[in-house]
Amino acid sequence: MAEITAALVGELRRMTNAGLMDCKKALTETNGDIDAAVDVLRKKGVATAAKKAGRAANEGVIAHYIRPDGKLGLLVEVNCETDFVAKNEVFGEFCNEVAKTLVEQPDADFEAIRTTQVTKVGENIQIGRHKTLEVEGSGMVAAYIHTGAKVGVLAEVGCGKEDTPSKDAFKSLVKDITLQIAAANPTAVSRESVDPALIAKEKEIAAEQFKDKPAQAVEKIVEGKMDKFFQGICLIDQGFVKNGELTVKEHVANVSKELGDEITIRRFLRFQVGEGEA
Repeated sequence: MAEITAALVGELRRMTNAGLMDCKKALTETNGDIDAAVDVLRKKGVATAAKKAGRAANEGVIAHYIRPDGKLGLLVEVNCETDFVAKNEVFGEFCNEVAKTLVEQPDADFEAIRTTQVTKVGENIQIGRHKTLEVEGSGMVAAYIHTGAKVGVLAEVGCGKEDTPSKDAFKSLVKDITLQIAAANPTAVSRESVDPALIAKEKEIAAEQFKDKPAQAVEKIVEGKMDKFFQGICLIDQGFVKNGELTVKEHVANVSKELGDEITIRRFLRFQVGEGEA
C-alpha cells in the first residue's frame, strides 16, 4: 500500500477542489495513484476540475513566423526567468528572429545568438518547443499572438479553389478562427478527431454519476452531457466568439456559401507559456 502523504492529498485537492476526506479516500482506494483518484472523484461527482499537474511554469513568450506565401507557419516558445525580461523589446525582437530562422533554417544552431542574448538581458534564456503547420493543397496558415505574447495560435484553413485565400472574406474568417482558438481553448477540431479513449472515459464517468436512474434516462443524460463536453473542446462545435447565436461550424458554412467554395478547418496549434508539451 502506497503511503498517502499530506503532500499527495494536497495536490489532489488542488487538482479537483474536492474535500480533504474525499481526497484521502480516493487515494486510498487507488493505492496512491493520483490520476486514478481524480477519476474516482469525478465519477462520484465530487471533483469540480480534473486538470493534470506538473506543467512547467517558466516565463517567456510565444513568437511566430508565417512564410510570405502563407503556406507555412511556425510557433515557438522562448523562455526566460522573469516577466520583466519577457516584456523587453530587445528580447521580443530576438524571439521573432528565432521563429523566422527556424522556418528558413530548421537545423540552425542558436547557441551563439542565445549566449549573446543572455549577456544583453542578464537572464538565462532557453529556446523551447516549436512546431510548424504547412498547407496541404489550397488554403493558408495564419497566426495570432495574444496581447502579452503568453498565448499563440497557428491554424491551417483549407479550401477548394486556388484564388479563395486571396479574398478578404476568407482572410477575415481565418483571422476569426485564430481568435476563437486563443479565447476558447479547444483541444480538437471536431468530434471525429477526439481520442476515442477520452470519449469512452467521459461516457463512463457521466453514466456512473446517474447509475441509480432508469437505463433509458441514463442514456439520454449521458448523450446530453457528451454534447456539452464536445461543445467545450471541439472547435467547430463551440459558440462563435463574435456571434454566440452561431457555432463555428455554422459561421464557416456561411462564409463557404458566400465564397462559393468548401472551406475546412484542418489543423491548429495553441501554445501557452509554461504549459510545456500538451
